[in-house]
Amino acid sequence: MEKKNSDSSLCVSSDSSESEYTSRGNWSGRMDFILSCIGYAVGLGNVWRFPYLCYRNGGGAFLVPYAIFMILCGMPLFFLELSFGQFASLSPITIWKISPLMKGLGYGMVIISGIVCIYYNIIITWTLYYMYLSVSHAVVPWASCDNEWNTDECAVNTRHPLYNNSLHFLARTDNGSLAAVAKTIKTSPSQEYWTRYVLQMSDGIEDMGSVRLELLACLALAWTLVFLCLFKGVKSSGKVVYFTATFPYVLLTILLIRGCMLPGAADGIRFYLSPNWESLKSFKVWGDAATQIFYSVGPAWGGLITFASYNKFHNNCYRDALIVPLINCGTSVYAGFVVFAILGYMSYDTGMPIATVASQGPGLAFVAYPAAISTLPISPLWAFLFFFMLLLIGLDSQFGMFETLTSAFIDEFPTQLRGKKMLFTAALCIVEFLLGIPCIMNGGMYIVQLMDWYSAAFSLMLICLCECCVISWIYGVDRFIMDIEFMVRRKLCLWWKITWKFITPLLVFILFVFNLVMHEPITFDGYKYPDWAIGLGWVMALASMMPILIIAVWTLYNTPGRNPWERLVRSVRPTQDWGPALEVHRVEYKQILYDNSFSNQKPSPLSAELTGGPTRGDVEKRGLHETTALSNDCSLPV
Repeated sequence: MEKKNSDSSLCVSSDSSESEYTSRGNWSGRMDFILSCIGYAVGLGNVWRFPYLCYRNGGGAFLVPYAIFMILCGMPLFFLELSFGQFASLSPITIWKISPLMKGLGYGMVIISGIVCIYYNIIITWTLYYMYLSVSHAVVPWASCDNEWNTDECAVNTRHPLYNNSLHFLARTDNGSLAAVAKTIKTSPSQEYWTRYVLQMSDGIEDMGSVRLELLACLALAWTLVFLCLFKGVKSSGKVVYFTATFPYVLLTILLIRGCMLPGAADGIRFYLSPNWESLKSFKVWGDAATQIFYSVGPAWGGLITFASYNKFHNNCYRDALIVPLINCGTSVYAGFVVFAILGYMSYDTGMPIATVASQGPGLAFVAYPAAISTLPISPLWAFLFFFMLLLIGLDSQFGMFETLTSAFIDEFPTQLRGKKMLFTAALCIVEFLLGIPCIMNGGMYIVQLMDWYSAAFSLMLICLCECCVISWIYGVDRFIMDIEFMVRRKLCLWWKITWKFITPLLVFILFVFNLVMHEPITFDGYKYPDWAIGLGWVMALASMMPILIIAVWTLYNTPGRNPWERLVRSVRPTQDWGPALEVHRVEYKQILYDNSFSNQKPSPLSAELTGGPTRGDVEKRGLHETTALSNDCSLPV
């Protein structure tokens, strides 16, 4: 039998383990959630940033600080956000009923995700374009220097069969033919193809030029893919991830096998993993490890809270919080083998040191790796597989960020938007598409780099620090642990209390200071941005931090109280409707709070009111003293 409470959006089944917040939506199965979290956490940075950081910071030795920060920072933050979102079944803005004064943290998360969605889909746009170029040519077009977009500075450094497999630079002569020349290579064909043909880059952000029509079409296709996968929310995206989150591992394995068959691959892998223990004496190595964990695990973006909010209430998010970060880190290490096997071959083929051909970011994905692929037999096939892998990895992360946007606003304005989710999703896709158009102009790469440099440089760490402190110190880590134990039906060890309250906030604060101290004005391939562009970057950085202050002031002003102190206390404590979404769970939860409150002899009804707990009068009015006793598997040690 089903019953409805006063909120028609809540449907309660007699079996609480199968209860669903039906009008909002739930994952169809546990694997939907697991795969979505894996796809969200495993992003492009796992492929094009981690391997580069690993070799630059001591090779295998880098794995030591990486593992330490995963245990001390990554997993605790991941578990905190999963349990936070699942307990309340709310997305990043509305969930701050736990402490209304800090609701600006939710807006900050949404703004970060919104900005990153814009330029992240630009990367997907480039990937789609390269996929098209790979299959539309018998030989990949970035393999040679005899194209109309090439300059006289283009040269190929390779072991060419025409010259007895010895190292030569092949470049165009005055009559246009290719010949072996003794010169220092200045630009590779893949570099010129990327900058002069695909991007058609201008000389700076001051010269934005015109829109690249081919990229405009690919951008429209990218946003169409996002809409088609998300227009039904988690009901549709939860099925798509069965392919998008798993097939990249198949492609990585295929590329690894092919890479290991090439000459020089073993040298590349050895270069990637050979430990330099002296590097661990450098503070920067530890800072890079902490930063990589912070960005790859994904706290403070809002996506983890959003995904967890669609879980059934008693889902074992504790288990999930251990599995997903380990898979994420394992994927980073695995992708490093794939990348450096190919880069080792590229080093062998060109005679250049591995440290010279290795790069990160777009330079790896669209220049170095394609250059190596261009020398392989059936190069279009390997190019297509590589860019298809990047597409799937990128789409999964994009799904998480975009779902954060839609869910946040729908939860905040349910009456206006919940029945129009498809239309609202389409509208957001169109808005983000229009905002992305400047990024596909001739000066678009400068915009992308600016957004990437500033949009989440400091705000992520600030938001994460505030989130951790509010939950652990204001809401109370003991009550938060009690909430989780009630939800997952198991007792947590002392480790989580220590990390959430002391270790993790301290590490995040140190990382925040580290990034402030190490911050430098943005540059790109030797180009120095003008002051007005740097100012624009700081505007993007502050856009996600200012709501924290603005909404805090607004909340204090509108909170009733006899004096400023009482207003402050009321505004940082949970609202009366904070708790599980379903009534069957709220009844059990209020009973536990009631039992805890009076067994610990809380001093007064006012104290209970300010902490968000029920007073004795509240309990007696609702008849909770007549509630059926909790079953053993739902009870808590108090």
